[in-house]
Amino acid sequence: MRNTPEIYMGAENIISPLGPTAAANFAACLNNHTGIAEYPNGGLNGETLFASRISQMSVALKGKHSRILQLLYASVIESVLQTNLTLQGNQRIALIFSTTKGDIEALEQGDNETAHLGNLQQQLSDLINHSGLAQVVSNACISGSAALVLAHDLISTNHADHVIVTGADVVSRFTTTGFQSLHALGSSACRPFCKTRSGVSLGEGAATIIVSADKRIYKTAPYLFLGGATSNDANHISGPSRTGEGLYRAIQKTLHRANVAVSIIDFISAHGTGTLYNDDMESIAFNRAGLAATPLNSMKGYFGHTLGAAGVIETAMCLQSMRNNTLLKNIGMVEPGTAQPVNVLTQHLQTPVNMVLKTASGFGGCNAALLIKNTN
Repeated sequence: MRNTPEIYMGAENIISPLGPTAAANFAACLNNHTGIAEYPNGGLNGETLFASRISQMSVALKGKHSRILQLLYASVIESVLQTNLTLQGNQRIALIFSTTKGDIEALEQGDNETAHLGNLQQQLSDLINHSGLAQVVSNACISGSAALVLAHDLISTNHADHVIVTGADVVSRFTTTGFQSLHALGSSACRPFCKTRSGVSLGEGAATIIVSADKRIYKTAPYLFLGGATSNDANHISGPSRTGEGLYRAIQKTLHRANVAVSIIDFISAHGTGTLYNDDMESIAFNRAGLAATPLNSMKGYFGHTLGAAGVIETAMCLQSMRNNTLLKNIGMVEPGTAQPVNVLTQHLQTPVNMVLKTASGFGGCNAALLIKNTN
């Protein structure tokens, strides 16, 4: 029987309205900047919308490529450069692409073939000279977190030695009107876990994290990835469980598999969309799991909800918190207001960060949790 190796994550990159690298994004958040801006007449009926959009991008690709492919390529290349990996001809490097909508702009233009998620993944593989195992994870808003859990499992079961996990989504008319039809968009910039929260602010961006069983591939110190779990609360096509059952189970399975006690978790990077029901559900699940006093934030106030990229972006920000020994505040918080009390950070906190729990929840009742340990 093969012994499960220690598995690491690092070489993180983020491309968002706040910057082109993980470090730049963390610095912007530390300076209380947000990518969310006001867009008059952006709604289906001319309503004002609040979203986080990338206004300018340095084009890393020659020729005509979609915005999402440009984001993916630039993010993956920057992450790979933080390692000594050579992609070409290495069948032991896997690629996982997480997204909810993929190249949705192609679909809006009637190009159904290009819009296939597998097509976008193949374009990316070709551009970066990747020939190993490749998979697409598209599972609502947990896609990025679920992709990272899958990466851990691929390595622990000897299907790969290294996994490039990259996620991306862009703000489009399709996604905007979809969330608007559900009355889920906020009337102001999103304020997760706040009493006066009014809904989601959509965001766009890309992020990449490289997961590996070999600590030596990283040019800067990686962190121990203890794995994670997913679950489904089977409650409603869009509404979360009122009892937080699915998220609670994902957290419990993750802690059990990693043999980690609740008491040693320093920080929770929560999903925190800024909608009434999601934030209430999370507060209930965290209380049930014994995590009510654990410091937490949501990064949605900085980046907006980046959908399939969210789990990767927010995990990359967890790694940056560990590198900087700093927990970021939950920007936009005015007054606590969830069904159960939780310890939402209202100020940046300089402190050693040794054990992080990242959680995510999404439409269809899906949930994910993962654990990262600082051994540096």
